[in-house]
Amino acid sequence: MKAIGFKQSLPIKEENSFIEFETKTPTPEGYDLLVKVQANSVNPVDFKIRQSAAKDEELNEPKVIGWDAVGIVESVGGKVSKFKVGDEVFYAGDITRSGSNAEYQLIDERIVGRKPKNLSIAEAVAIPLTGLTAYEALFDLIRVDPEKDKGKSVLILAGAGGVGSIAIQLAKKLGNLTVIATASREDTVEWCKDMGADFVINHHKDIKEELKKIGHSEVNYILDFVDLEGYWETMTEIVKPQGHIVSITGSNEPLDLNMLKNKSITFSWELMYTRSMYQTDDMARQHDILNHLSELLDDGTLKSTMTTQLDGFTVENLKEAHCIQESGKSIGKNVILF
Repeated sequence: MKAIGFKQSLPIKEENSFIEFETKTPTPEGYDLLVKVQANSVNPVDFKIRQSAAKDEELNEPKVIGWDAVGIVESVGGKVSKFKVGDEVFYAGDITRSGSNAEYQLIDERIVGRKPKNLSIAEAVAIPLTGLTAYEALFDLIRVDPEKDKGKSVLILAGAGGVGSIAIQLAKKLGNLTVIATASREDTVEWCKDMGADFVINHHKDIKEELKKIGHSEVNYILDFVDLEGYWETMTEIVKPQGHIVSITGSNEPLDLNMLKNKSITFSWELMYTRSMYQTDDMARQHDILNHLSELLDDGTLKSTMTTQLDGFTVENLKEAHCIQESGKSIGKNVILF
């Protein structure tokens, strides 16, 4: 089968930052599905791993990354019970295994969902990784209750990005929350509004002052999708007592958790890969979440966040998608149709 990978962590515009090669089509065992990949999408995690996985020395074999995928089940392992050959599926993958930048991929059925029927392949592949991340943050970690928490406020840092785009929709449509997103350019502001944000504030200005202007000097919840370290002090000041902060971004320096003590603030990390990395007891929760997202997309509650479609599974298109992500100005999701 054809695959695209890398042996060295090179700048994306260098010739061998990605290389095409042939490799053996794998055989599914246990809970694995063998999926014929029809499309994938590129996320920040893709370029971050490409930049770091082979920084010190050249790999003996090309590393295949890529996690979001839509495809058709070709064959199944002996323990598979949720899918059959011919099923259309979508998923966000497992960071410990070979990725979706290949014609075929093995994937554990417990982290796979049914592809939305009413969406095109390209529209559907924009959702899994960001959808799971936002859903887990809101409903597994904060545990938003749409009845009890109706009208409470959530601040979404980086609202126009891939995760922010779907988080706005989930917080508004499923969580019944008052959604405040951050964006700084005219096009990203409009995008956040189109996703359903009640308010959009400028993260290049003083966040505290921006919130006061819209009558929300404090917020119940904060979702950090951009820069935990840079916004840490501000977040601890604007989150309400007994509030909750969730971050996906990490920090290069230790965080002062004492700043959360007096207000009894809860802080959580969200990493979508945790369940598959550690084979947690609730690993199949991602199967259920993806199926729920599929239902919400099919009935029109949610809409795809795809903005750019590149046609053809080629080195050139993969490089282009990585360039868009690395620019830091990407809106929504960029997908590659095989």
